[in-house]
Amino acid sequence: MEDLGLTADGAPAHDHGSLLRLLGRRPRLLLVDDQPLNIQALYQVFSADYQVFMSTHASQALALCRDRQPDLLLLDVEMPGMDGYELCRELKRSPDLRGIPVIFVTAHQDAEAETRGLEAGAVDFISKPFNAGVVRARVKAQLSLKLQSDLLRRLAFLDGLTGLYNRRHFDERFELEFQRARRTGAPLSLVLADVDFFKRYNDHYGHLAGDDCLRRVALALKDCLKRPGDLLSRYGGEEFACVLPETDLAGALAVATGMEQAVREQQMAHAHSDAGAEVTISLGVACVQPHAGIESAQLITTADEQLYRAKAQGRARACAIQL
Repeated sequence: MEDLGLTADGAPAHDHGSLLRLLGRRPRLLLVDDQPLNIQALYQVFSADYQVFMSTHASQALALCRDRQPDLLLLDVEMPGMDGYELCRELKRSPDLRGIPVIFVTAHQDAEAETRGLEAGAVDFISKPFNAGVVRARVKAQLSLKLQSDLLRRLAFLDGLTGLYNRRHFDERFELEFQRARRTGAPLSLVLADVDFFKRYNDHYGHLAGDDCLRRVALALKDCLKRPGDLLSRYGGEEFACVLPETDLAGALAVATGMEQAVREQQMAHAHSDAGAEVTISLGVACVQPHAGIESAQLITTADEQLYRAKAQGRARACAIQL
């Protein structure tokens, strides 16, 4: 069973080692305060154990949240322009940022200010001057809760057969990546892959063998991805989908070609395939630089059209197009 970072009595484990095990990296903190001295004080508390990013105004902090995806935000209330309350509300309105926990660290000590912070979506409220040990303990507690929640959420998004992400997670992540590409102007590619003549495989070898085939195909496809931002999911039945952020058409076609070869190298016998004596896959690739006149569904439709084109040309190949 995967270690969820719990103590013997079921409470969250708050030690730094547990956080490292859950994340696989140092946790990322974003410090937001218009006073550099305050940021420096917090930096000294956390820099040894955390990746620390800093910002002195809200608009920059919002951009850092999108680009760096911090695990937790330490936020001042009083700042020029957008104040801390509004920044917190803005984060909670964004589907891809609302999961970042916010702790207010502010000179305000009245109950009204604390209530406003919690109503804006913060998870904690710490008054200045702060005690370093208290701030450190509260950050660890909130990080542990957040990371365990993320882990349980990921488990809900996994396909039970292949261990890949499921269609539900694909739908959510694909839309987020599409909108991010629209903001940044970067290319976004999608690869759809289908096991050739899989019904015949199931009919001939049996469903247990079919399940094993899908697991081996999934592993072969996963091994072709080298970047942590790439997403591979089981799209449905014997079909798989791969989202490739910041990848142009040539790069996506190279990935798809590698996937086709990787599955072929598994050398799984397929006696009733018209594409060859072994299990093969067909792939459709589409790339777009999103703009106001195009929607995410068009990229899926286009990749699917390329998949059918690959099948029409004899299967066991990849076809690609630029939108």
